[in-house]
Amino acid sequence: MVKALIVMRSVALFFSCCSFVFSQSDPDPQRYFHSKTGKELFIEQFIEWDNKNTFAKNGLLFIGSSSIRLWPTNKYFSGNIINRGFGGSHLSDIIFYFDEIVSKYQPRMIFIYAGDNDIADKKSPMMLLDDFKIFADLVNKKIDECLIVFIPIKPSPSRWRFWEKMKKANSFIRDYAKNNEKVFYIDTATSMIGKNGKPKSDLFVKDSLHLNSNGYDLWSSKVNSFLDSLTR
Repeated sequence: MVKALIVMRSVALFFSCCSFVFSQSDPDPQRYFHSKTGKELFIEQFIEWDNKNTFAKNGLLFIGSSSIRLWPTNKYFSGNIINRGFGGSHLSDIIFYFDEIVSKYQPRMIFIYAGDNDIADKKSPMMLLDDFKIFADLVNKKIDECLIVFIPIKPSPSRWRFWEKMKKANSFIRDYAKNNEKVFYIDTATSMIGKNGKPKSDLFVKDSLHLNSNGYDLWSSKVNSFLDSLTR
């Protein structure tokens, strides 16, 4: 089943976005189809959930890596909220499984957090921008009137050595958003830096990478302010 899905997805991506070619730097997306321990949230679980439940269209989709997966989005936001974060993922993984975890829901808005693992795994800021453009093209082709909101790569103590590249990647996508009326950039990153020029430690759990409740309070406040601005 996994092999069949891989082949089908590769063919679909080829025809839907011919400029997209998986590079040698992209990790194998098969690693996120099936959970070996049953504890992680991987694609197979999402498919099983969707087979048992229905989702109204025009909701808010949160997609990305573990920072999305661990975000209690239903606590902070109202309405039709769908969370499809899976830990360790690259943006290339989200692109690969686009039909399974993005387009099938036909959301009116997508909040995406990606790039943290990409840059830490030695992808360049320009590579992340290229993948983001592919993602945006897929959204435009497969989902009617959908807005994309990019949540920038966060400055974290455990990955501080990558921050200059992460900041560059954020700036590339921020500039891209300025020229695309359906793409938005919410600056959640700047307020995570303290007066000493380093990440605020009180926003993170013990691993110094993932957010605690303070961190998610900050992110959610920024997102809710953005949502409020759309209704004014």
